[in-house]
Amino acid sequence: MNEFEEPVDVEVVDSGEEGHTPAVADDVLPDTLYIMPVPNRPFFPGQVQPVAINPQEWGETLKAVREAGHGLIGLSYVEKRDGGEIDPRRFPGIGCVVRLHRPPVPSEQAGQFLAQGIKRFRIVRWLNDKPPYLVQVEYPRSQGDKDSDEVKAYAMALIKEIKELLPLNPLYSEELKQYLANFSPTQPSLLADFSAALTTANGEQLQEILDTLPLVSRMEKVLSLLRKEREVAELQGQISSQVNEKVSDQQREFFLREQLKIIQKELGISKDDRTSDVEEFEERIANLALPKAAEKRIKEELQKLSVLETGSPEYGVTRNYLDWATSVPWGVLSEDNLELGHARTVLDEHHEGLDDVKKRILEFLAVGSFKGEIAGSILLLVGPPGVGKTSIGRSVADALGRKFYRFSLGGMRDEAEIKGHRRTYIGAMPGKFIQALKEVEVSNPVIMLDEIDKIGASYQGDPASALLEVLDPEQNSEFLDHYLDLRVDLSKVLFICTANQLDTIPGPLLDRMETLRLSGYVAEEKLSIAKKHLWPKQLERHGLTDEQLKINDAGLKYVIDSYCREAGVRTLEKQLARIMRKSIVRLLTEDEERMRVGKKDIDELLGKPPFQPEKPVRGLGVATGLAWTAMGGATLAIESSQIHTLNRGFKLTGRLGEVMRESADIAYSYVIAHLKDYGCDPDFFDMSMVHLHVPEGATPKDGPSAGITMATALVSLARKERIKRPLAMTGELTLTGQVLPVGGIREKVIAARRSKIMELILPHANRRDFEELPDYLREGINVHFARNFREVFEFVFQEHRVDKSLH
Repeated sequence: MNEFEEPVDVEVVDSGEEGHTPAVADDVLPDTLYIMPVPNRPFFPGQVQPVAINPQEWGETLKAVREAGHGLIGLSYVEKRDGGEIDPRRFPGIGCVVRLHRPPVPSEQAGQFLAQGIKRFRIVRWLNDKPPYLVQVEYPRSQGDKDSDEVKAYAMALIKEIKELLPLNPLYSEELKQYLANFSPTQPSLLADFSAALTTANGEQLQEILDTLPLVSRMEKVLSLLRKEREVAELQGQISSQVNEKVSDQQREFFLREQLKIIQKELGISKDDRTSDVEEFEERIANLALPKAAEKRIKEELQKLSVLETGSPEYGVTRNYLDWATSVPWGVLSEDNLELGHARTVLDEHHEGLDDVKKRILEFLAVGSFKGEIAGSILLLVGPPGVGKTSIGRSVADALGRKFYRFSLGGMRDEAEIKGHRRTYIGAMPGKFIQALKEVEVSNPVIMLDEIDKIGASYQGDPASALLEVLDPEQNSEFLDHYLDLRVDLSKVLFICTANQLDTIPGPLLDRMETLRLSGYVAEEKLSIAKKHLWPKQLERHGLTDEQLKINDAGLKYVIDSYCREAGVRTLEKQLARIMRKSIVRLLTEDEERMRVGKKDIDELLGKPPFQPEKPVRGLGVATGLAWTAMGGATLAIESSQIHTLNRGFKLTGRLGEVMRESADIAYSYVIAHLKDYGCDPDFFDMSMVHLHVPEGATPKDGPSAGITMATALVSLARKERIKRPLAMTGELTLTGQVLPVGGIREKVIAARRSKIMELILPHANRRDFEELPDYLREGINVHFARNFREVFEFVFQEHRVDKSLH
């Protein structure tokens, strides 16, 4: 294997051997060179291209090259740096000596020079390791026989790869022309270097090519880079072709559609967008019974639409308006099913218990059946969460055969949600009621307004006030939506509202609705609901069959009593779902085909029960009251105690509200004034510090209904006599000892039954409320009706007294 030198200038004198050194201006290359780093990629022999420099940083180096007189400088590849001097160790061992053409003059702020690659150099020794860098160099020879068959084969492979690259990127052809203008294609060393410079390989890969002196190895590495370059170029071409093809297909489709429209229009087959819109709206109007005012307004808008340009903003606004106006089902009514037997069947099928509510709904439907129509009605269902308010509304719609639409008012703060936006606003829309009519496509649906007690108010308006017009049978026949600006008849709509409490509903709004109370379920009703509705529903939801998983009545009762004491059944449904999930895990892990859940399995499946069997709190100075909450009824133990006898005083605790504190003060004053009447020491409170506490101090409490309970607790303390039997009471007390009526009797009776207290004291004025309760709630309960506190005292402390009204 013989060695040959690389050419040192572009003016080649071809002697037939690549090892011959061509004639140059300077026949001998210098032994010392000033060198300068180049970033990104190394420079190759035979390469001619500009090199950008910073004259401020490398001006001294260029000046030293000019003074040397030969115009040669060494370029070495060094990775990008942040600035400052370069450690000589970062310079590679081999670089490329180049001839400077058009170097920048010192006066230029920024510049570049044209570099012409001559040949490789190898650094032998550093003469100056500070800028300008000066090194002693030698010029290594390429190793290999240029005439060998292997070299020729590699050269032909390189030329083939370059030919395949040319059609893929026009830039390659320009560089190839420049190469052929200066070099012979029979020079394999220059061919390899040129091919490497042609690629977009990174700096490290190209430096490896520059460092490789054996010709065959170098050509092999370059060939690999060229093939990778061709693959990338082909992939880029495919991507570009796909993008161009997609764009051209879209353009072609667009032009064809436009041509088709023009042809169809000329032949009278189709019409333009504007004509199509106008005809569509006219077709809708023909199927509607429009009021005169609405018909006049819509025809005016249609006339405007027919003269507007389809591209104008006003066209879009007018078209949207007509779309909404013609989508309202003017005069379109669905036929009501007023058969009471069907309504009773639907209500019984969907709901367990709630007999009083079902009875009231059937009365309401009976009036409609007698009259022939149901109109102008607004029902308000009030009750704790989970008692079935929303589902009852849906059942009413099913019983009547009407379309059903529900939306929640909870948190609504913008009156535009009710009455719509003005058309002048961007993105304006009609209110919820117009949207509901459009969706159900009839003028007499059942619309449910959920959570009406949680409606808000803000700077954007008061939605509750906006509802006054909607929920007033005298006004809603001419409801005005701000967007349509047309009178819409809502009098055929059956509105059903739901709420958890009445306190937060504005009085004028509440006055427009007929209130039906859903108080909650007792344990027996929950058991029936769980067996008939909740358990089958959860089985279906979890993909189980009744054969795979069963639960007995004892297990259900235990879940209801120990885990789910709220008024509704929502928590009960969640607990049953937990039982399903844990049972499925057991079925899968233990390879069981079926599972039976009993009372003994509940603790393992659901964990420790949050509620333990309650025993009424008894003791000296303790009385049990009945309270109403938004979650239903509850029993409330009121405790009183004599702290000391040093001085007189009265202390209240338990997060009591202002009304409840006043009730406590009234009870304290009344008992002190009548101690002798009730067999107490007249001087008991004169030197006693008395503390009255209502347990569960973290729960806020308020209301007047605990008056007689507080007075009873104080009398028990003063008489030093405890209440000897389970007994609960409710009623407001006055300073003269009168017992006034209170609300929530149904919820309070349910709470007493839940706590196994079967003897109650209620205000005499609430007798009718108790008698209206279903038989299953009154069964087994002894009730004393008291007109004044004297009667309360006799019921509590004189067991021999029997009231004629005892149930």
